[in-house]
Amino acid sequence: MASGGALVTGAGRGLGFEIARELAGRGYAVHVTDVDEAAAAEAASKLGGGAWSSQLDVADAEACRAAARATAERAGSLEVWVNNAGILPTGLAWEHDEATRRRTMEINAFGVMNGTVAALELMRPLDRGHVINVISLAGIVAAPGETLYSASKHAAMAFTLGTLFDLRRAGVKNVQLSAICPDGIWTPMLYDKADDPDAWASWSGVMLKPADVARQAVGVLDKPRPVLTIPRWRGVATRVFDLWPRPGLRLQPLVVRDALRKQRSWRKRAK
Repeated sequence: MASGGALVTGAGRGLGFEIARELAGRGYAVHVTDVDEAAAAEAASKLGGGAWSSQLDVADAEACRAAARATAERAGSLEVWVNNAGILPTGLAWEHDEATRRRTMEINAFGVMNGTVAALELMRPLDRGHVINVISLAGIVAAPGETLYSASKHAAMAFTLGTLFDLRRAGVKNVQLSAICPDGIWTPMLYDKADDPDAWASWSGVMLKPADVARQAVGVLDKPRPVLTIPRWRGVATRVFDLWPRPGLRLQPLVVRDALRKQRSWRKRAK
């Protein structure tokens, strides 16, 4: 069984909660954080054991540093930090107002940066620990209808891999960073997108289950890897569109029609 502390952001529900559950099952003392304080407290009570909760807005860099220190003080060390918090705005790129653009970047991109730097402040001196950043396939290829979301996730992906390279360049050999890139997951983030025609890029043939994704995400603690796409084949297909955008533009109408068809199917199941 593992020992020490693990912090998960956006863990009040959905994938974040399932990741916290996986970590608790491995023996970590889990610090459940969420911008929704009540949701975080309820999630921690469900986990039981050594889990506890606090409110955390990942856009606040100093709050992330304080949360990292609090985890280490209570659990004895900070072994795992999971940046899971995120939001999913949809629509045409030019339709978002400045406030939406700013908030999306603050949570999805700066939040990952703030959490990663806060965790590394404690992990680097010990040369031990693992930061897991939940990115998305949208961090590999731009997703029309979710352009702003994709932009923020591309930034998070670049920061994750670049920071890993920097760690090795600085001689830090045993602190790991992993970017987790899942396909669409049936979580509260997508519940209100079932009727959103701009959210078609989130829908695939088989919507992933949060518990399954959480198990694979936490599995990188056993076998560290810089990038994990879930499922693996979707990562390959996504990179094809990333490498050859011109054919992707031609195929987009077909892809959109198929995705909307699958979205309608999931909408019926949800109701």
